[in-house]
Amino acid sequence: MTASNGSAGTAGKGPRPTAAVPSCQAQVDPLAALRAPGDPPWDVFLTGTVFLDIIFTGLDSAPVRGTESWARGMGSSPGGVANMATALARLGLRTSLAAAFGDDHYGEYCWDALAQGEGIDLSPSRTVRGWHSPVTVSMAYEGERTMVSHGHEPPPEAVFLQAEAPPARAAVASLTPGRRAPWIAQAASRGSRIFGDVGWDDTGAWDLAGLADLEHCEAFLPNAEEAMRYTGASCPREAAHTLTEHVPLAVVTLGADGAYAVDRRTGETAEVPAIAVEALDPTGAGDVFVAGFVTGTLAGWPLADRLAFAGLTAALSVQEFGGSLSAPGWSEIGAWWRRVQSVDGQDPEALRRYAFLADLVPQEQGRPWPLRRAVPTIGFRRSA
Repeated sequence: MTASNGSAGTAGKGPRPTAAVPSCQAQVDPLAALRAPGDPPWDVFLTGTVFLDIIFTGLDSAPVRGTESWARGMGSSPGGVANMATALARLGLRTSLAAAFGDDHYGEYCWDALAQGEGIDLSPSRTVRGWHSPVTVSMAYEGERTMVSHGHEPPPEAVFLQAEAPPARAAVASLTPGRRAPWIAQAASRGSRIFGDVGWDDTGAWDLAGLADLEHCEAFLPNAEEAMRYTGASCPREAAHTLTEHVPLAVVTLGADGAYAVDRRTGETAEVPAIAVEALDPTGAGDVFVAGFVTGTLAGWPLADRLAFAGLTAALSVQEFGGSLSAPGWSEIGAWWRRVQSVDGQDPEALRRYAFLADLVPQEQGRPWPLRRAVPTIGFRRSA
């Protein structure tokens, strides 16, 4: 992703123009068979904070106090909520994002990368005059990461972004303990299917009653530690069943053990093991997992297929550096599927687990595996 060569967006309160034809479009529309006149214009809506992520790669170890470390590589990309938005868009979902963007080069770069590079609708977003973009510096080494972030809350006039959501099949909501987001109830009342995500509870309360907007969610997707803390369960599978007392569908990610899901409406359960890969950078993997699960759910796939697809997309993402940079598209998914079928000695049962991909992935384009995206740096341009 690089900044485009067009003119700069205005630094006022209104949205900037969005490119009519995005330069990066998904090769597969997973909802093609379901689309009909009168459908909502967007498949998924989400809102949150966009960061400018600067990623240092090729470090042999963590930085040592009092010394200077040189990285062999560096990249930059939109981060924060942009990780999820990019993952959804690359899987072929029509994605709309409401966010505040800084009135600086970083904000301009992130806007162009998302709108023109990924084809994400930013009409609910705006540039906030005099507000600088939040920034995260991420250092990846030994399969882990260390991050340093800086930013300020957007000013009050940007709060309108969360007051109303555009019509969409679904919305991904980050639930905050002790706080309601009015747009979530509004979106649910208009028929959007709400997928709830959650972060670490810094208050230490771990009270499900504090997640007030959970009542509007169709699905809740915590990790194993979060699920057990919220329910008091002794294992993540027990926690998933307990969560279905509060939400129809509970999906608990198990790290290296895969994921487990329970659907209260059908009584169905599913568990899919993780794909063993060499993890270079886990940044954004959880967002990619949610995006994969949302895609399969909206497409009407069986629960086990949705888990398998979500796990696959997350596994592909950790093999690249950077949050939104690493989100896989259908070309990467197709290349992986063709590759694993060509390797001798594969477990037939494991191959059958992913056989649903055969009717989805694009035809072979002669591209090698593994695929590598260029890791960009910001190309500042002059405003017209």
